[in-house]
Amino acid sequence: MATLTSNGAIPSDPSILRAELIATATALSPGLTTNLPGSLIEDMASTATGALVVQDRAFVDLVNSISPITANEYILTQLGNVYGVQQGVGSNTSVSVVFTGSAAGFVINVGFLVSDGQYTYQVQDATIVPSGLVTNPVYCLATTEGTWAVPADTVTSVVTALPSTYTLTVTNPNSGVPGQSAENINAFRSRVIQAGNAVATGTPSFVKTTIQNVANVEARLVAFRQAGGGYEIIVGGGDPYEVANAIYQSLFNINNLVGAETGGATTTITIYDYPDTYDITYVQPILQTTTIDVNWYTSASSNFVSNTVVAAAVQPAIQNYINNIVVGQPISDLELREIFITATTGILVPTQIAGLSFAIAIASSEYSGPLYPNPILYSPPLGSNNVEGYFYIASPTSIVVTNINP
Repeated sequence: MATLTSNGAIPSDPSILRAELIATATALSPGLTTNLPGSLIEDMASTATGALVVQDRAFVDLVNSISPITANEYILTQLGNVYGVQQGVGSNTSVSVVFTGSAAGFVINVGFLVSDGQYTYQVQDATIVPSGLVTNPVYCLATTEGTWAVPADTVTSVVTALPSTYTLTVTNPNSGVPGQSAENINAFRSRVIQAGNAVATGTPSFVKTTIQNVANVEARLVAFRQAGGGYEIIVGGGDPYEVANAIYQSLFNINNLVGAETGGATTTITIYDYPDTYDITYVQPILQTTTIDVNWYTSASSNFVSNTVVAAAVQPAIQNYINNIVVGQPISDLELREIFITATTGILVPTQIAGLSFAIAIASSEYSGPLYPNPILYSPPLGSNNVEGYFYIASPTSIVVTNINP
């Protein structure tokens, strides 16, 4: 049967399985022979060898699946259950808003509705207008599914009816977090591996694993970095109180937490763990709205292929790449080039792509690459050292693909 090695189970060659089968049968029935062509014994030996090959490969698949790296989806889910990690479901777009009241004491209950004029958002944590008349940030979820950008200062309408004698205004000081689709198996696998290493590898992995278990936190928007003599924890999405609690439960020394340095929004949540209170600080990343112009031409005729066909293949592939870049990481010019070539396989012959360039607008700042790309990294406009921003393309139409064949 299969051989177990440090690299996993290795299947046996069919000839070896057949030899073992015949040796076992001969030991049970001395004088048995399979040397007669077309005999019933030979037919049974060949059939049984085929069955052994199937069993052997099934054994190999099973053994090699008992690892987060190679596990099938069922076993991966069970490993996730052991580590306390669940595969993420889709989440609605979220935003934190601040209310300003005309008098203190007005209660804003869970379910209170606000709007940006197009989408409606529902308050998830009850709050009250304090004596200073301005509330702490309140976490809200969109009432409809979908993904869209929520720029800062756009959620300004109160939808829920108010008493005629009371005035309440609302705004979102920081951008919201676009909704996300259900977590794919590869992203889940990465989180399971991280969770398995969390205790053994120390604080960063443990903190990130705990935070990513909070509902509506987007895994790509979680980072743990050294900054300002302490730890800067970046988290996009999730109820701020649940995020703060995850940090409180997993970080050894909360006194080392620092706020934003390069554009993100510092968030401080007070946790009451009787009889003490603790301030937990983390950073909400800034959304960088991104558009891309892709110019390409071939060494063949201008009628070689339809630009519309190329655009239909390239746009969703580039959007998927941009919307999955981890917070603080740059856009790679070479990665964009590889995505273009891969997406157009079967449409364009790579050797006939004579020119390919990208012009990228990030939050209104322009970055243009050369026609024959060098390894350029497009960073958020707040500076090449900014690790508190992330890229987002709302629609494939924000990627304009143009054939510039002369």
